[in-house]
Amino acid sequence: MCGILAVLGCTDDSQAKRVRVLELSRRQFFFSLFCFLFGLFKIRNGKFDFIFSQFGYRLRHRGPDWSGIYQHEDNYLAHERLAIVDPDSGDQPLFNEDKTIVVTVNGEIYNHEELRKDLKNHKFRTGSDCDVISHLYEEHGENFVDMLDGVFSFVLLDTKHNSFMVARDAIGVTSLYIGWGLDGSVWISSEMKGLHEDCEHFEVFPPGHLYSSKSGRFKQWYNPPWYNESVPSTPYEPLAVRRAFEDAVTKRLMSDVPFGVLLSGGLDSSLVASITARHLAGTKAAKRWGSQLHSFCVGLEGSPDVKAGKEVADYLGTVHHEFHFTVQDGIDAIEDVIYHVETYDVTTIRASTPMFLMSRKIKSLGVKMVLSGEGSDEIFGGYLYFHNAPNKQEFHQETCRKIKALHKYDCLRANKTTSAFGLEARIPFLDKEFINTVMSLDPESKMIKPEEGRIEKWVLRRAFDDEERPYLPKHILYRQKEQFSDGVGYSWIDGLKAHAAENVNDKMMSNAAHIFPHNSPLTKEAYYYRMIFERFFPQNSARLTVPGGATVACSTAKAVEWDANWSNNMDPSGRAAIGVHLSDYDGNSKVAVSSPSPKTVEDTPMMMGQGVVIQT
Repeated sequence: MCGILAVLGCTDDSQAKRVRVLELSRRQFFFSLFCFLFGLFKIRNGKFDFIFSQFGYRLRHRGPDWSGIYQHEDNYLAHERLAIVDPDSGDQPLFNEDKTIVVTVNGEIYNHEELRKDLKNHKFRTGSDCDVISHLYEEHGENFVDMLDGVFSFVLLDTKHNSFMVARDAIGVTSLYIGWGLDGSVWISSEMKGLHEDCEHFEVFPPGHLYSSKSGRFKQWYNPPWYNESVPSTPYEPLAVRRAFEDAVTKRLMSDVPFGVLLSGGLDSSLVASITARHLAGTKAAKRWGSQLHSFCVGLEGSPDVKAGKEVADYLGTVHHEFHFTVQDGIDAIEDVIYHVETYDVTTIRASTPMFLMSRKIKSLGVKMVLSGEGSDEIFGGYLYFHNAPNKQEFHQETCRKIKALHKYDCLRANKTTSAFGLEARIPFLDKEFINTVMSLDPESKMIKPEEGRIEKWVLRRAFDDEERPYLPKHILYRQKEQFSDGVGYSWIDGLKAHAAENVNDKMMSNAAHIFPHNSPLTKEAYYYRMIFERFFPQNSARLTVPGGATVACSTAKAVEWDANWSNNMDPSGRAAIGVHLSDYDGNSKVAVSSPSPKTVEDTPMMMGQGVVIQT
């Protein structure tokens, strides 16, 4: 993922302002040296912490390959590029033929070749997938965003009409913030750290929206049928789900640089890896870099993900890279994680830390892009608390709420932990067409019914249960859901809690609601993260960008109402799903039982399934 920064309509068009924009976008050598020298004093004198954060990395980490800046009167567009497609000529900002339209983009447009065919009268300056945006604007005005199949955040400046527009992808896979200066300027940045010092107010740019200077308002461009949360009724067709997901994966193999897959050994990442391995040989990247897929896994020594990831890698024949970390390694990285991910949400930080450590290792191997498995649990209702959904309406509405909130949690994690080291994460489960396919299904088929042999994400498992040409080993295909922060090793979360308890005392907790009146931390772990966040981002606007509310096993606050006992065990870990998770906090003994499966998907009766989790 690249980094973008725009300052639009500011009152200062001097050289000093241009230097300021460059400073916020880049990481200059003398700033790095300054950080290093003052960082030496950080341990001995806490007052240097804030100085360290201000002059560290802003956006350059997102795009280490090239930098670009464009100024037109009182408008500035800056870009930090991570070159994935057309690394030779695709530097930004991008222009139309006469350079009256200027665009700075972070993202990937997977259907750019089809769009180019419809723009026959236009001349393209580069082979970049993002080059179509300025030309689509020339043809369609601001009403072209829904034509883009991909993930993106962009700022488009129309110098002829002295106007601009900003847009963000449907689900919010790319990160984006908007702010307003006292001088009336509008600021756009891929990360909060690019604008938080210079804006009087800033906020998360809403996914699926565009902002136009002509109206001064947001407009929702993404409004699919599921968005109103009405219950759909399309019958479940396993092969339709399979085809839609294979399409989602294969279109994301668009790359001119080496890439790989994140492989935890769970259902989602394993399916992504399996499909990628099947289709890799026909890609441009395979012709240039080789057709053997590289896979990556992280965890504590002996963790569930490490064991399962190795097994799947052996089955698929990938070149597997296994990274281990200790609890102390993770604790040492917490401050960096919070600074990069820009949140104090407990479950996000728990899961972000191992992903942050792994991303650094992956980039050191020369890989610039990875495919990852986020989003499946939201669209299929795969979290373990969905076992308690009272009916199909509640089930469906909870999946809708979860998808709408993804940009605050898993998308935020996947985007920023990888971008911290100039690595791009692509998320096939959040493909627009695939989401439409799955969210149009009658939610009755998604509901978890152990008595009928249906575990969580049963419709996805069944769609890829093929005896003749198996995608995965049967026990992996029906492995119970593990949240990433659990799968890397259960002692990771336990270690975080213990560390927080050493740094936050009872007296501090007794005043938590007064010190942090917004989203008051309810645990010592939450208090510990909040202290770090506030040191880096002290503005009220910053704390308002982070979600809050009750949760159990990653549920929304509404779903907590499904089980009265959950109010006594408010923890985002999957192990908080008492009576469901095989290693839950209650210490109950449960076993996984698998029933025989038919030879092909087509032969499977609607109510049949495998891998039933029962309590003994």
